[in-house]
Amino acid sequence: MHRIVSRCALTRTLCLSGPRATGKAAAFIAPSYIWPRVSAPTSGRLRAFNTPFRPLSTSAGHNDTIYALSSADGKAGIAVIRISGPSCTQIYHELCPNKKAPKPRYAIVRTLFTPGTQGSEILDSAALVLYFPEPKTVTGEDVLELHVHGGSATVKAVLSAIAKCSTDGHVRYAEPGEFTKRAFMHDRLDLAQVEALSEMLAAETEQQRRAAVRGSSGSLGRTYEEWRRKLLQARAEMEALIDFQEDQHFDESPASLVKNVSHQIQDILKGIRLHETASQRTELLRNGIQIALLGPPNAGKSSFMNQVVGREASIVSGESGTTRDIIEANLDIRGYLCTFADTAGFRTATARGGAAPSHATAQAEALSGIGAVEEEGIRRARTRAAQSDVIIVLASVEERTDGGFEIRYDLETLKLAAACQQRLVLVNKIDAVSPADLKVLICEFQEDVLRKISGLEDVSPTLISCKEALNQGSDQQDPGGVRLVTDQLILAFRSMTALPASLQDLHGVTERQRQLLVQCRDSLEDYVQVTECDEEDDVEAAHDIDLTMAAEHLRYAASCLGRITGRGEAGDVEEILGVIFEKFCVGK
Repeated sequence: MHRIVSRCALTRTLCLSGPRATGKAAAFIAPSYIWPRVSAPTSGRLRAFNTPFRPLSTSAGHNDTIYALSSADGKAGIAVIRISGPSCTQIYHELCPNKKAPKPRYAIVRTLFTPGTQGSEILDSAALVLYFPEPKTVTGEDVLELHVHGGSATVKAVLSAIAKCSTDGHVRYAEPGEFTKRAFMHDRLDLAQVEALSEMLAAETEQQRRAAVRGSSGSLGRTYEEWRRKLLQARAEMEALIDFQEDQHFDESPASLVKNVSHQIQDILKGIRLHETASQRTELLRNGIQIALLGPPNAGKSSFMNQVVGREASIVSGESGTTRDIIEANLDIRGYLCTFADTAGFRTATARGGAAPSHATAQAEALSGIGAVEEEGIRRARTRAAQSDVIIVLASVEERTDGGFEIRYDLETLKLAAACQQRLVLVNKIDAVSPADLKVLICEFQEDVLRKISGLEDVSPTLISCKEALNQGSDQQDPGGVRLVTDQLILAFRSMTALPASLQDLHGVTERQRQLLVQCRDSLEDYVQVTECDEEDDVEAAHDIDLTMAAEHLRYAASCLGRITGRGEAGDVEEILGVIFEKFCVGK
């Protein structure tokens, strides 16, 4: 008589409950096939669904005791030397002969001696010593920290003495990032936390630091691991249908089982799309927000950029067309990393008196007086505008030949700004006219120009004067209005990068993780496509579902998640580690 096997019992048999199996269970779940698979599996053959975590082999022995200077090079009040590995206590007794072993996690002051001198040659007369026994340490191993005086000679002498200590195991200087690598190998950190730590070390602005801290909590790794376990369980159920549906009786029909799994997949897909969106916002914080300054020649783009960055990054001259190439300046604006790009002035459609010119007039004006170099500069400016996250367009108040005033602008730059999600329109040189005349000019500019451009209908131009901003002795709180522009930029930056309070941890999603999430999403969408069936005829439709390919799509999706955290069937984790840890400094 056939044995009745319930779906839950079969799942428990085929899937291990924990992410890290050992012993006989680990041997049972070795990988059995490689993506993609097109042939049907052998009936009755059990497969693996959860590859256990295995410590990764490294070029250097992972049982070695390693040491390095963990604080910065150069003179300092204190230098921290970190030692990790099985020989920590032996090194302590070599450096501190005839002293009892330090109490774990208690700071003690010791005199350090050169090994083998029987306490006759002092290295440091008052060093702070801390000992942390495994496994609850930063690396998961025994850790010894020596806080010595920060003179270069003292640090060099202590480091040399550690290498001379007589120990049972091998003692060597650490490789870049090796302390963190050992923390990963001993399950103290997952790969997502390791990347967050790397980002924290590389952070140069406040917003970069905050994003890195949010990613170091471990919540991302736990989320991805939970998704991976759900996919492994779903795959186990699909494999059970393939292997046993002819021999066993199941609590659910194949169609019902596929339907329940598909509901779980849809929930995971929603989460993945949310993480992808968060990654795009976080990349703006990590890589910097690209800002392009556009406008006609002599509108004050270079003067404005110099005011914002606080130095003469661009040449300022009354001669038109001074800027021919793109001039960049990096700046930390209230914690946001920004790259300003001063571009060549456009001469494609300059209007006077507030009225937009005809196409023929614009073309004729565009071609007049533009040389090959300036034309190339304008082409590069267009390209840069298309790649920018924020576009700032400048117009300016200029005197006409008849003695009146007009707002001079470039129509193409305004249209480029309208196509960008974040844009500002500035009117410079407002000091040239009286407030009453300026009000009339602005109203004409809005009515005759801005409201006729799709996307700029509701834009109110910001009024500035780079000339007044140069007046450092002014009693005004914001002379020239440049600080107001900075405030508007900050509001734009926040809207581009902000996440709800409940999703702040998603700021830790890196570009590598996003790419793997995209691969995971593609596989899950392929699964949904393979398993789609008509609700009214689900029994017959279930027989047409390619369960083998459905299970393969789930396997590949789970593998992508495993590569994010460094768990599961991630066969290229060693290569991933090499890329990540090469960014670390020695001693971390």
